[in-house]
Amino acid sequence: MSFDAVRYVFHRPFQWAEFRDQAWFVARVSMAPTLLVAIPLTVLIQFTLNILLRELGAADLSGAGAAFGAVTQLGPLVTVLVIAGAGATAMCADLGSRTIREEIAALEVLGIDPVRRLVTPRILASTLIALLLNGLVVVVGIVGGYVFSVFVQDVSPGAFMAGMTVLTGIRELIISGVKAAFFGAIAGMVACYRGLIITRGGAKAVGTAVNETVVYAFIALFVVNVVITAIGIKMTAK
Repeated sequence: MSFDAVRYVFHRPFQWAEFRDQAWFVARVSMAPTLLVAIPLTVLIQFTLNILLRELGAADLSGAGAAFGAVTQLGPLVTVLVIAGAGATAMCADLGSRTIREEIAALEVLGIDPVRRLVTPRILASTLIALLLNGLVVVVGIVGGYVFSVFVQDVSPGAFMAGMTVLTGIRELIISGVKAAFFGAIAGMVACYRGLIITRGGAKAVGTAVNETVVYAFIALFVVNVVITAIGIKMTAK
């Protein structure tokens, strides 16, 4: 299914209306959870980091730690949590409901490939929204780190801003974006697959598929995160 979904990206006509609707759907269910997860994590990480840096006499490097943590780990990890926990489950529930109502079977009877019509736009929409959410979390992480460090822990604003680019550059931003894109695509694939293979069981089967989507997506995404992080460290090593 994943191979066919990727192959249909290059076939015309592409389902732009479905892509637009699904992108808005995933964004709508993911936006609030993203902010609710990103802000507390930012405060916790920055608070712990600043305590450690003060003990080492390196409080001026607070900006470097905030930027590096937000770009390389906080953004992708929050994207994992939100895309798998909110976006993918909503997508799976939607397709699962269509499956038990035999709408998918009706499409096949009409000669319409459900993978091309429904799956490909959803995977691309999930990928796009994951990229955008990653950027949002990075911005929230850096701004939140600045506010908390400067106004709560008395870090120098100038030192914070000057240190932001010490460890973080274009390569780190690119790797972060690649992570987010992979996370979105894989979460979309898992959600669509679990939603489409429901064959019996009614509403109970939909609930089971949604629960399985969360578990499988978390496992796959954290494995991918480790692999891409290791490759990125090798590529960006100076």
